[in-house]
Amino acid sequence: MFTGIIEEIGIVQEFNFVNGFGIIRVGCVNVLEGTKIGDSIATNGVCLTVKEISTNSFKAEVMGETLAKSNLGRLKTGDKLNLERALKLSDRLGGHIVSGHIDGVGKIISIKEESNGTWFTISAPKEVLKYIIYKGSIAIDGISLTVAYVDDLVFKVSVIPHTLDNTILPGKKMDSNVNLECDLVGKYIEKLFTGNKSNEEVESSNITMEFLKNSGF
Repeated sequence: MFTGIIEEIGIVQEFNFVNGFGIIRVGCVNVLEGTKIGDSIATNGVCLTVKEISTNSFKAEVMGETLAKSNLGRLKTGDKLNLERALKLSDRLGGHIVSGHIDGVGKIISIKEESNGTWFTISAPKEVLKYIIYKGSIAIDGISLTVAYVDDLVFKVSVIPHTLDNTILPGKKMDSNVNLECDLVGKYIEKLFTGNKSNEEVESSNITMEFLKNSGF
């Protein structure tokens, strides 16, 4: 588990594809402190297992499913990455609980700078948007952010200068792809009410926001 509070910006040193999966080497320093082989590091929000460690980098494997469900497959040498070590039980939870399992990829469709922050408008697949709620938490490329607006097509976040200074968001442009992970709570509530129903059955169910509110959620 992670918190969505980025510890360091890493750089892709190598990224090779072998038999349907990727092998990535990431240049970094801070997240290597206390890290050992087998530990987890969130890389643009994707939980990767450390396979090798050197003095200034780590190597990990990226499975085919991860390449398909995230923006890691689009990386190239020199690209920057948000990095965070796995949460320790003794740590403060400064963001929200992030699993490192990406729900889908969104696209930045608008960036608007203001005096106290920058607004990002992001389009997302409907199967992701259904879990995004106003004032709820969302992880964007592993960054814990608060949803400031959401409708049936897009959602918006306002990013403070400190977050911009310590993540890769300033390098994002219009049409940039970002990894999205929704808050776990909504998924568990859906599972509680729908059991093992298929996605089609869930879409046609009678569970609505009004129903959940009346049920105490």
